[in-house]
Amino acid sequence: MDRKSKIILISGPTASGKSNFAIKIAKKINGEIINADSMQVYKKLKILTARPTIKDKKKIKHHLYGSIDLNKNFSTGQWLNKTIKIIKDIQKRKKTPILVGGTGLYFQSLVSGLVKIPEVPAVIRKKIRLMQKRDKQKKFYKKLLKIDPKVKDKFDSHDTQRSIRAYEIKYYTKISMYDWINETKSEFKENEFLKLYIDCDREILLRKISQRTKTMIEEGAIKEVKLFVKLKIKKDHSVRKVIGVAELTQYLKGQINLEKAQELISIKTRQYAKRQATWARSRMKSWKKINPNKIDDFIKRLNKLSLKLDQLI
Repeated sequence: MDRKSKIILISGPTASGKSNFAIKIAKKINGEIINADSMQVYKKLKILTARPTIKDKKKIKHHLYGSIDLNKNFSTGQWLNKTIKIIKDIQKRKKTPILVGGTGLYFQSLVSGLVKIPEVPAVIRKKIRLMQKRDKQKKFYKKLLKIDPKVKDKFDSHDTQRSIRAYEIKYYTKISMYDWINETKSEFKENEFLKLYIDCDREILLRKISQRTKTMIEEGAIKEVKLFVKLKIKKDHSVRKVIGVAELTQYLKGQINLEKAQELISIKTRQYAKRQATWARSRMKSWKKINPNKIDDFIKRLNKLSLKLDQLI
């Protein structure tokens, strides 16, 4: 299979340099970039979600960035349907689709297919959420392992959202979430993908996260949060998970100073990066690791006329 038929996937922890890497590759091989980050799909929060700049978008065509209103929910299924159409359109125009982001579930749905699980009734979902809240996550996760031992080591035991989801699926369908996953199929064949993971040294990543947090504050993250607060987004809306919203809201209310808010944002971002790394270790074992220090060397070796990308790794 030649290079033009590949769909390039670029993942890695937050602040690892995924977006710049994607732009460099796109410029070299006539590619277009598709967002694979669940928070960068939303409008308004451009700085807090580290969306590509206007300058970046002028260099390379970008898709699915800042396209969804903040008050609307956007599911993995919606992302997948839109992404498949965009990929096929890019390929039809003889260009290379390059997906970049840190949302593992998005990549999984594209590579393995979207799990078609029956909808769990609201009354059951509410019951399980109340159970988790009452028991706290540690005890709840132990209960989950009892009814569905197949989830062990599949995700971080502290991941409340996935724990609840796994519990409600097994409780309602009597089938493990991972049995449902194994029955799904992708629109594309495995050999159509070139999967690259930026494997950043932990100490370097921590420094990058601290610097990015500082830069976000300087570039207007506080103004973004002020506008966000005025919209009165529902508490259970997924966009409230954007790191920095809660911390800067506390600052605006006078509950903490700016230095403390910045510290809390950095801590939460580091925790998120750790969860991304945990996901990668369990779900992205087949991905080819790229040392961020060797990205420029990787780009230099690209030959857009004949060399297959596979041969570069």
